[in-house]
Amino acid sequence: MSLIRSPTPPRVGLVLTGGGARAAYQVGVLQAIAAMLPEGAPNPFPVICGTSAGAINAASLAGSARNFHEGVRQLVSVWENSHVDQVYRSDPIGVLSNSARWLTSLLFSGLGKHSTDAVSMLDNSPFAQLLEQHLPFRAIQKSIQAGAVHALGITAWGYTSSQSVTFYQGADSIAPWKRVRRVGIAARIGVEHLMASSAIPFLFPAIKLHREYFGDGSMRQLAPISPALHLGAERVLVIGVRKTVEMSPDRIRVDSYPPLAQIAGHVMSSIFLDGLDADLERLQRINNTIQLIPQEKLESNNIPLRRVESMVISPSMEINKIAEQHALALPRTIRLFYRALGATGRDGSALLSYVLFEEPFCRALIQLGYQDTIPHTTEILRFLGVTTDD
Repeated sequence: MSLIRSPTPPRVGLVLTGGGARAAYQVGVLQAIAAMLPEGAPNPFPVICGTSAGAINAASLAGSARNFHEGVRQLVSVWENSHVDQVYRSDPIGVLSNSARWLTSLLFSGLGKHSTDAVSMLDNSPFAQLLEQHLPFRAIQKSIQAGAVHALGITAWGYTSSQSVTFYQGADSIAPWKRVRRVGIAARIGVEHLMASSAIPFLFPAIKLHREYFGDGSMRQLAPISPALHLGAERVLVIGVRKTVEMSPDRIRVDSYPPLAQIAGHVMSSIFLDGLDADLERLQRINNTIQLIPQEKLESNNIPLRRVESMVISPSMEINKIAEQHALALPRTIRLFYRALGATGRDGSALLSYVLFEEPFCRALIQLGYQDTIPHTTEILRFLGVTTDD
């Protein structure tokens, strides 16, 4: 069997959502897609958009877009060998000193004294070093010039402007955009953009870009698919990090008060996951509406609407449960820290799944992503504009 690429393949946009350590699942999906294509094939996603941890995967793919397989192999290598101390300090001194700074900052803020120092529950300075060592930022522009990438978009949330800002690097033909609480700004993507996009509230410090502090791009990101469309995508492949739930959960009577980690886990889910579900539903409604309107009516009234085909790949298993199985992989100090929050138990495993940057957990998610994707080979190749001659 050989693959035949369409002479005019669709401009497919890849949307990589946020989710902390859950983003390892995306790498497994990409590994499976690479296995479907011949060795040395160029990047099949001209438009790549990422938010939070998905932004790291997006930037890495864009930098290595001239050889998709090699880029995916590099991503797999990083995530398969991931450790918490590569993302945030997990040693006793680091955890205690940073927590003390955070509590002191809260105290002085309550007294009306504000500090200009970045404060958070965890010190993620090791993460910046990891990005500088492994991400080929200079290669992003080379990929664009070579035509391997049309655009890369990284989204962050502005604390002052209350805007979802997509910093993009791409072809000169792309124009900035401005919508309600959503803007697109041309930029040279660097470490600071990825640090800002992945600055989970409270856990990691906000990052100052230009005149404003930015935090995790998943916050109030009401239209996570929109940046890909603004950057020229004609159809979008979305890799989610939550199992699709088709039925309402059973109502269970509980007597104990929910632990802090359970509450924090729900907050994380509302930040990282809920916006995508709503945007996909909105996209489907628009597509259904467009189908009811004759094409000549759209053209004669100058209505710039078009049907956007979408495809979603999401986990077949609850990632919370996988995280619970690997809680002991955490370093002792940070495990005690999370245990105090209630994160190592069943009710707190949602929070744990976002911060468990440890090798066993990440490898399990990569394997799950691969297994979930391979059975859909024919469908995915068709979506990418590739057919077989068998």
